Amino acid sequence: MASDIRPVTQAEAKEYLRVLPYVNGFPQEEPEPSAWYAGSAAWPPQVPKSADELERDAQELLTDWFRPQAAFVDGKIAGASAIVSVQVTVPGGQQVALGGVTSTAVVPTYRRRGLLRKIMSAMLDDCRERGEFLAGLSASEATIYGRYGFSPATFQHRWEVRRTDVAFRSEFADPGSLDLVDGAEAAKAWPVLHEQMRAERVGEISPLPGKWDGLAGGGLPADGSGPAHHLLHHDATGAVDGAAIFRLPWSPDPEQAGVLQVEAIEALTSDAYRALWGLLLDFDLTKRVVAARRPVDEPLRWMLTNPRALKLTRTRDNLWLRVLDVRRALEARTYAATDSLVLDVSDDLYGAGRWRLDAAPDGAVCTAVNAEPDLSLSVNELGSLYLGGVRASELSYAGRIVERTPGAVSRLDALLRPDRAPHNAVGF
Repeated sequence: MASDIRPVTQAEAKEYLRVLPYVNGFPQEEPEPSAWYAGSAAWPPQVPKSADELERDAQELLTDWFRPQAAFVDGKIAGASAIVSVQVTVPGGQQVALGGVTSTAVVPTYRRRGLLRKIMSAMLDDCRERGEFLAGLSASEATIYGRYGFSPATFQHRWEVRRTDVAFRSEFADPGSLDLVDGAEAAKAWPVLHEQMRAERVGEISPLPGKWDGLAGGGLPADGSGPAHHLLHHDATGAVDGAAIFRLPWSPDPEQAGVLQVEAIEALTSDAYRALWGLLLDFDLTKRVVAARRPVDEPLRWMLTNPRALKLTRTRDNLWLRVLDVRRALEARTYAATDSLVLDVSDDLYGAGRWRLDAAPDGAVCTAVNAEPDLSLSVNELGSLYLGGVRASELSYAGRIVERTPGAVSRLDALLRPDRAPHNAVGF
């Protein structure tokens, strides 16, 4: 079996696409309700692409932001993946380049032959050559990507609340206004709002081209959850400072009827946040609200007289990170304290190294050293720690960080402590 890993050409685009689950109709998500999906059923499989759809997608495949790689076995494509060029906001507010791994699959008859490892190595090498010192992905199956240095860095909640259980702790006079709008108006507002949000939210991803184009066209989703409704909040000056997308699916089952599904909600101010939730949690002729893609430090719970009214139904890892250049990654972010630690970081793909991190609230210097380490960890743990969403003490207790100098784990926690939990509302 002769195998080769390389980028695909335009002539090979259709063959490349046929390998991918969202094209061929094979499962692409675990068969249970997800934290990023507000429906009651498992995420439905995609219908296989028609010949016309395949032709159209093939013509649009090769762009400057989508970099597909394929595994060729005896001249035939047996596996595929791609890197998308995006940005992620890191502590301190800098938006850095991220190689986003997506559209990954191996043809079932070619599994267990090491093809995925070869594809992943080729793509990570490509990221390093382009100067991307971080790679990221959203894992459809949690047991696969740790082998290549990835580890969960952000998490999402899915929660629900009975409308009759909701009462806010205090009265609220909204200085702005709420408006139900059509998809075309929402499609204009969301890109501007998201750019403002990601400038200040650690972990947020820049949207792929055309992210909100579908809002203007309307249409029904594949899972039958009904059309999207769009809500905008304007501040006292008339500027949009919040938005929500929700659905009201019909169901013949009384247990599933009257459910309002919140697909997305963003707010720049606490006034906009309170106003949006105030309406969504008290929408006429509904009995239950289910919200997906929610941050793990959702402040709504603390606005309610009964915090138990908000019940978590799913927590799931979202963005997995892979550090490709330790020095550049650690120097790109800021820190919550001033300290110096020596980290021994192992990496199965790119080799181990010891790094002295001289960190401060205004930045850091990271230097390769030959000194006794304060902490030993792998590049996987570094990926989870990087945005501040996972504590070093948690990983140490789990046996994944070795403390060489007493107190070093607590010192690292103090350095990496975020103001808010990292969160990314959009993916790739």
